Amino acid sequence: MFGYYLELAFRSLRHNKVLTALMVLAIAVGIGASMTTLTVVHLLSGDPIPDKSGVLYFPQVDPQMPADGRHHAPYPEMDYRSAMDLWRAHRADRQSLMTSSMIKLRAPEAQHAPLMLRMLSTTSDFFPMFEVPFQYGHGWSPQDDAQRARVAVISSDLNKKLFAGENSVGRTLRVRDSDVRIVGVLKPWRPTPLFYDPWSQNFSKTEDVFMPFSSSMDVNKGNFQPYTCWDVPKDMRDLQHANCVWVWLWVQLDTPAKVRAYSRFLNDYADQQKDLGRFAVGSKHVRLRDLMTWLEANGMVPADARLQAWLALSFLVICLFNAVGLLLAKFLRRSGEIGVRRALGASRGSIFVQCLIEAGVLGLLGGVFGWLLTLLGLWLVRQQPVQYAPLAHLDLPMFMATFLLALVASLLAGVLPALRASRVAPGLQLKTL
Repeated sequence: MFGYYLELAFRSLRHNKVLTALMVLAIAVGIGASMTTLTVVHLLSGDPIPDKSGVLYFPQVDPQMPADGRHHAPYPEMDYRSAMDLWRAHRADRQSLMTSSMIKLRAPEAQHAPLMLRMLSTTSDFFPMFEVPFQYGHGWSPQDDAQRARVAVISSDLNKKLFAGENSVGRTLRVRDSDVRIVGVLKPWRPTPLFYDPWSQNFSKTEDVFMPFSSSMDVNKGNFQPYTCWDVPKDMRDLQHANCVWVWLWVQLDTPAKVRAYSRFLNDYADQQKDLGRFAVGSKHVRLRDLMTWLEANGMVPADARLQAWLALSFLVICLFNAVGLLLAKFLRRSGEIGVRRALGASRGSIFVQCLIEAGVLGLLGGVFGWLLTLLGLWLVRQQPVQYAPLAHLDLPMFMATFLLALVASLLAGVLPALRASRVAPGLQLKTL
């Protein structure tokens, strides 16, 4: 029976091609506009590491009392002593210290001018914690952290730029005035958003160089930014002993019990440091947020993207109202045909299903053209001067969502016209034939 209804639907669509084209266009334009915007929002607000986001936490402690005495949120970073105290306590399943800086770099073996690049100074747990993919080699070991080893991991982009994409493990980089050995090369990796760096531009690319936190203290000689100081140090290169925040920490806590235990540990540490006179505020200025909560609190998703999504969906609703009117006109013009079918024994339910199937076919056709308009819309987004522009591509889930939305929207638009058509009085229509 479904095949018969499908045949009737295609026959009806071919019968009035202009009206069919208008309905398909109405659905396609609404789908194209809404899916373009929804795809961008999906890319910007998605979980950057879905397998582990529930066990990754961002701890914050704040040693400073604001000048106005008012309560404020703690800084994303910590002072060096606090960060090292928490890291050395080893209260988490995994933990990673981090800070960032700009560095001057060149490769003695490559014929390339020196580059100014961003470097992330971190610890060995960074790579397994965040499931960082490697193309060649691997990350460094905890022993390298302890021994202040002069090693580095580089990005895929930097490896292509300096070594034409070849296996560069074992080669040397000149980082500022020090020689550093490459131990790993990443595969193309760009988490969206760039969640682990609170000072990133949200959708910027990852750093090109990763070095052990300990050895980068020697190589980079205090050239770390950004930082905030409430007591200006005599030597700005001696940030390790300054009253400045410039280091942050991520921890992995695999069970709820460990989360509660680590939260108590943070509160106790802050209160202890307040008693020692080093913190102005104790546990009131402590935060422990999981990754997705941190993203929301840090405003990683642009507010205008969500607003645009609502506007696009509103536009889709307007297009659907137009489709409802066109379907109603189309079905009512076939009142005579429907009356004959009713007189021959077709039930109201059969007429209703037939009309809904026809609306569904229109929706799928609108979905095809809506998909093409979505591709065009995303291409236009990629031409815009915004950080997330290169990320605007239609992935498989959103591709499937395009056709699902088109089908659901068309079926919803077809309910009222189909219901109206199924109530056509056969006797009255037969008299007019």
